[in-house]
Amino acid sequence: MGILRMEKCVWLLSVLLFAVTNNYAFPKLDGKPSLRFVALGDWGGLPVFPFHTPRELRTASEIGRVADEMGIDFILSLGDNFYYDGVTEVDDKRFQTTFESVFEDDSLEDIPWYVVAGNHDHHGNVSAQIAYSKVSKRWHFPSYYYDLRFKIPKSNATLAIMMIDTVTLCGNSDDFQSQQPEKPLSQEAATQQMSWLKKKLAASQDDYLLVAGHYPVWSVAEHGPTRCLVKHLLPLLKKYNATAYLCGHDHNLQYLQDELGIGYVLSGAGNFMEHSLKHQRKVPAGYLRFYYAELVSMGGFAYLEASPKDLTITYIQADGKSLYQTSLPKRS
Repeated sequence: MGILRMEKCVWLLSVLLFAVTNNYAFPKLDGKPSLRFVALGDWGGLPVFPFHTPRELRTASEIGRVADEMGIDFILSLGDNFYYDGVTEVDDKRFQTTFESVFEDDSLEDIPWYVVAGNHDHHGNVSAQIAYSKVSKRWHFPSYYYDLRFKIPKSNATLAIMMIDTVTLCGNSDDFQSQQPEKPLSQEAATQQMSWLKKKLAASQDDYLLVAGHYPVWSVAEHGPTRCLVKHLLPLLKKYNATAYLCGHDHNLQYLQDELGIGYVLSGAGNFMEHSLKHQRKVPAGYLRFYYAELVSMGGFAYLEASPKDLTITYIQADGKSLYQTSLPKRS
C-alpha cells in the first residue's frame, strides 16, 4: 500500500506541475542570438499500414508549427526511429511512410535531423539508416556515434553534442523481459566507443556540452535507470562537467537534475504515451523535477534554446501547450 500511495502522490505532483507550469510562454523569434533545436525520441510509427500513429502525426505537426513560429536550427532524433524492427535496406519504404511523409511541413523542409539508433532500430539494419544519409538531404547519420559542434549566432559561445549509440555500449534490451541491456554484443566495439567518448569529453572547451543517446541514465518510468550507463557514462558526465544528457526509450516526458546541476532530458513521447512510476525508487530523491505521461495526450517533445547566457529547456505538448520550462547555465 505504501508504494501505491507513493505512486499516487507522484502522479498528483505531475498533474500539479502541469497546472502550475502550463502558463510558461514559448520562446519567441526575437532576433536575440541563440541556437534552437528539438529533442525527439521514440517517434517511429508502426510496421503496418498506415505506418504511423496519430501521436506521431500530431507531434510532427506541432514541430512544424514550432519551426515556423519559434525557429528550429536542427532536430535530434534520439532513437527508435522505426518500430518495431528498424528498417531492412536503404530503400525501405518506411523512410517515406514513417519519416518523409509525416514530417512534411514546409517549415521542416530544410531542417537537418541528427540521428542515433535505439534498441528497436538495432533489431533491423542500422547501417541502412546510416546509408540513408546519402539519400535524404535532411537525414544526417554519418556513423553509429559521432560529435557535433555549433557556434551560437552573433556570439563566441559554442555548443557540442556527443551522439552516442547506447545499444553498442550496453547491449540490446527486451521490452518484454528484464528490460535492461545485459551486455554489449561486442565488447571491443563498446570499448572503442567509450574511449572515443572520453577523449571528446576531455577535450571539450565548449560553453555547453551535451551527450545524446537512446537509453536513459535516470528514469522513473517503465524501463528505469540503465545500470550500464549509471556505471560507465554517469561518472564521465560528472568528471567532465557535462551540461545535460538527452535520451528517449521511456515513452513519456521527464526532466531530472542531479546534485551537480547536470540535466537529464527524457523525450520519448513521439509515438506512444505510457504512464509508469515503476522505477521511482531507483532514482535518487529530489532528482525528478518534471514528469508528464497523460495517456490522453497526443505526445510531445523537448525544445531547447542555447544563448550566450544559458540553455533553456521547454517541454511542449503536441497540442501546443508549454508543460514545463527550466534552464541550465554555461559550463564554468
